[in-house]
Amino acid sequence: MSITVEVGQEEDGAKPAPRRRRRWLSWLVVAFLAVWAVVRVAGAEGGSFLTQLMTLTPYGAVLALIAAVALVRRNRRAAIVALVACVTLAATVLPRAFAVSAPAAGGTPFKVLTINLFGRADARTVVDLVRRLQPDVFSALELTHWQVAALDAAGLAELMPHRVLQAEHDAAGSGLYGRHPLTALPGLFTPIGHNMPAAALSLPSGAKVEVVAVHPNPPLGRMVGEWNASLAALPPPSTGPIRVLAGDFNASLDHEAMRDLLDKGYRDAAHEVGRGLTPTWPNTRVLPPFITIDHVLADARARVRAVEVLDVPRTDHRGVFAELRLPI
Repeated sequence: MSITVEVGQEEDGAKPAPRRRRRWLSWLVVAFLAVWAVVRVAGAEGGSFLTQLMTLTPYGAVLALIAAVALVRRNRRAAIVALVACVTLAATVLPRAFAVSAPAAGGTPFKVLTINLFGRADARTVVDLVRRLQPDVFSALELTHWQVAALDAAGLAELMPHRVLQAEHDAAGSGLYGRHPLTALPGLFTPIGHNMPAAALSLPSGAKVEVVAVHPNPPLGRMVGEWNASLAALPPPSTGPIRVLAGDFNASLDHEAMRDLLDKGYRDAAHEVGRGLTPTWPNTRVLPPFITIDHVLADARARVRAVEVLDVPRTDHRGVFAELRLPI
């Protein structure tokens, strides 16, 4: 009789242990989501891990919702915290799925195409896109000398004969191609990271638009400080010509550094037309794109007509095409 009681007591005492472990695990997950929400709202990301985590904020909102639903019966307090984290994160990302304003109708059309070529993008596809979309300027990132030759051989030289190029043998190369004359602006700002040429494009009307090909190093490891400095160094809009920043920012709108840049007087073209959650990287056979780090930022005086996100073979980035309307 005593033996039976002892065994029963051991079994009864063993049951709460898995429940305690599950409870602690639940609170650990919920605490992580809560911290994520606080860091995102406060713009307090620091270090490589938190900076990269912010790029996944849209998925953090979904994860918080799943946690809230899963815990609502087992641990209501944790479920409430998860739900608050979900609402907080969702409030930061959902506005990008809706157009900020009606597409612009008036003004001078100005079309921008940006593609991180990865040094080996399919040149014929790129040129076909240029032929179809007819951009006024093409911002090319990770532009190698080999890629310059391949693009010209595919017909880019005839379509966009004007260029300010800083090609390299590796990912540091960048360039601007223009349908209209381009004049280099070497003193506009001090690039930090990859090559980031700037140029003034002269429209047929005589008006000028200043464009920067943007490509800072990614915020990996010790490069986080350099990445922040690179985004901070990008020129603000001017009081003169309309200014456009286009390229691979290695940043999403969930990064404080990116929001600080927008606060200088820029608008994210994709966000303006409700395409701000369309992912652009990575675009490979193994992984579909799941984060949004390629952007066209336009001077707030410009308005956005349309945005298209494009697949290009043999590069791990999707291209971004934006049709703007300029008040000139």
